[in-house]
Amino acid sequence: MNAHAIPAPAADNTKPAVDKVVQDIADYVHDYEITSPLAWETARLCLIDTLGCGLEALNFEQCAKLLGPVVEGTVVPNGTRVPGTPYQLDPIRGAFNIGTAIRWLDYNDCWLAAEWGHPSDNLGGILAVADWLARTNKSNGKAAPTIKDVLEAMIKAHEIQGGLALENSFNRVGLDHVVLVKVATTAVVSKLLGLTREQTVDAVSQAWVDGQSLRTYRHAPNTMSRKSWAAGDACSRAVNLALLVKNGGVQGIPSVLTAKIWGFYDVLFNGSEFKFQRPYGSYVMENVLFKISFPAEFHSQTACEAAMTLHSELKKIGKTSDDIASIRIRTQEAAVRIIDKKGPLNNYADRDHCIQYMVAVPLIFGRLTATDYNDSVAADPRIDALREKMTCVEDKTYSLEYHDPEKRSIGNAIQITLNDGTVLDEVAVEYPVGHKFRREEGIPLLVEKFKRHLTGRLGEERTAKIYAASENFEQLQKFSVDEYVDLYVTEL
Repeated sequence: MNAHAIPAPAADNTKPAVDKVVQDIADYVHDYEITSPLAWETARLCLIDTLGCGLEALNFEQCAKLLGPVVEGTVVPNGTRVPGTPYQLDPIRGAFNIGTAIRWLDYNDCWLAAEWGHPSDNLGGILAVADWLARTNKSNGKAAPTIKDVLEAMIKAHEIQGGLALENSFNRVGLDHVVLVKVATTAVVSKLLGLTREQTVDAVSQAWVDGQSLRTYRHAPNTMSRKSWAAGDACSRAVNLALLVKNGGVQGIPSVLTAKIWGFYDVLFNGSEFKFQRPYGSYVMENVLFKISFPAEFHSQTACEAAMTLHSELKKIGKTSDDIASIRIRTQEAAVRIIDKKGPLNNYADRDHCIQYMVAVPLIFGRLTATDYNDSVAADPRIDALREKMTCVEDKTYSLEYHDPEKRSIGNAIQITLNDGTVLDEVAVEYPVGHKFRREEGIPLLVEKFKRHLTGRLGEERTAKIYAASENFEQLQKFSVDEYVDLYVTEL
């Protein structure tokens, strides 16, 4: 050892101020009043659509096997009820169950920006906590949270997740978007649980420091089913963190983002600070994208619609997919990065994140449903043969308009060349049915989707009763959470 070496200066242990990003989230959750009628009505639609997606997912064995209590037979008094099931769980496990079912089929809402995601994933934590509180409060003679409280939490969770996603790409540093589910859910359930503004700051800081998911399970060559339960995991961790602050007095980490060397920015975000396009309000819920037509990764929605149109055009001229020589797909840069995939597709999760697969199926069969990703359908040799004939190219205009806050388009265009040299007219679709610009067209289809998902699980009579309770905001908002959830549950 060099006797003349200069020792490193001791770390400054002066307590820093709380990061502004964390403070802004807590201030928004506790102080902002939602006044937008469009946000409230869209939240109503989002609630029923999301619950419907969860019930439909229960028909898939791989999803159903992950649900229920950790210890078989456990029933938690006044616990969270899981829609479509007989389970009554603690709110942490309840959040995992509800969140996993919601996300399983990749059919709930979507937000596309610098970061991608599905803001209604947050309902897993919101509904689990609100339902547990409603049942617990009633058993103690206290007032129960209402569906209006759930809708407010949804609007704010959408805004937090979507607002952070507008200008900040977590995927470019290898992180999955469920980090934003964890942060947003932690923030809004903190308020539901009665935490103070300062305690909410503590809980949100814990969400940022919590181990974050790597995105590799969404991409070749590792695409697998974790992408379908990652949001459920994020919801359960968020509820756990908020409860640790409430019940255990766990303190926060003031400079969790900005601390040099050890903070989120330096460790996980290449030293960059978050950027913000707009203050928190209700913009995200007002502009959220619904998945209505197809259970498919959202960047492919307009490509699937174009493929359905081209299937009809082929039929008109007496041709089939067997007559196709080549297919060109013009798309956005995000689609090229996420779902442009060559080579073998190994499982359901691989297929619903491959634009070539999601275009091939409607071109061949004139449909794309959740069961079309199953092995039995994927075994049809025509699908992989058609995939080999496809080329994806980025359209710079589509990429620019994808990020334009006034448009938020998700354009795709497909052009087919036949074996005889005939080139069919290109079919271009810029906005999917679930886009705000096509909301009037989309709402009746969204309601049909909701009823279809419920009927398959609960039958026509119960579906009619649930829709009657849900179709009007003024009526729906007054339900206590437990009474509304009870409409969806089943018995052993």
